[in-house]
Amino acid sequence: MKPNSKILIIAGSDSSGGAGIQADIKTITALGGYAMTAITAITAQNTTGVNSVFPIKPKEIEKQILFTSKDIRPDAIKIGMLHSSEVIFSVLRALKNVKTKKIILDPVMVAKGGFKLINDKAIYTLKKKLIPKAYLITPNIPEAEVLTKTKIKNQEDMIKAANILINSGVKNILLKGGHRNSKIMLDVFLNKKEMRVFKNKKIDTKNTHGTGCTLSSAITTFLACGKSLNKSCELGIKYVNHSIRSNLNFGKGHGPINHLSSFKI
Repeated sequence: MKPNSKILIIAGSDSSGGAGIQADIKTITALGGYAMTAITAITAQNTTGVNSVFPIKPKEIEKQILFTSKDIRPDAIKIGMLHSSEVIFSVLRALKNVKTKKIILDPVMVAKGGFKLINDKAIYTLKKKLIPKAYLITPNIPEAEVLTKTKIKNQEDMIKAANILINSGVKNILLKGGHRNSKIMLDVFLNKKEMRVFKNKKIDTKNTHGTGCTLSSAITTFLACGKSLNKSCELGIKYVNHSIRSNLNFGKGHGPINHLSSFKI
């Protein structure tokens, strides 16, 4: 089988393999793409939590992006966690040279427990400088609350927050509703021309580590293969839900999903 798209991932490494660049590579490969990487940080972690984080120097991140893309031009770029303003600016400089319009940004800012993973300065830089460059952003509810400075409790609040971000310069947004305490999971896709609400039954499992990384990488892969953004979001959500249902149950904490799950597209 020959890969049908080339995707550059800019994100951190997860030593346990469930999230971060490892989840991205697995997802892109499983869906028929060729994955390249620019690692922003190295973590020591497992299903119970993060033990340590070692950031890569901004200049080295920039080199990874430029040198890789100079040889193999990516059809699309997926961006995960960027831990400082300096890293965000280094990525922005590199993107000017790569000139790929299909940039999917997962604005990783808030951990599962609600703890901010990046400081306010980096959040400001992300919002003002990088988010406007992205073709699609995929925040979860806590991240959307940080970006909009609003509280999100229901579907109406999700749509309101998504509209705030669109009016601030975001081109397309998929606001993920997995943090809501509800039996039905809602994801809101929105731009200035269309809106779509994806509804799925909540899967009762603790093994959901890496779902956000996986979803954004799946969407990037489908988009790079020529599908519309709306359809790419639909298929990405379907892939993630199918992967969660496998319920691997690896580890003692929040285990990974099954990236090897497949479905008929």
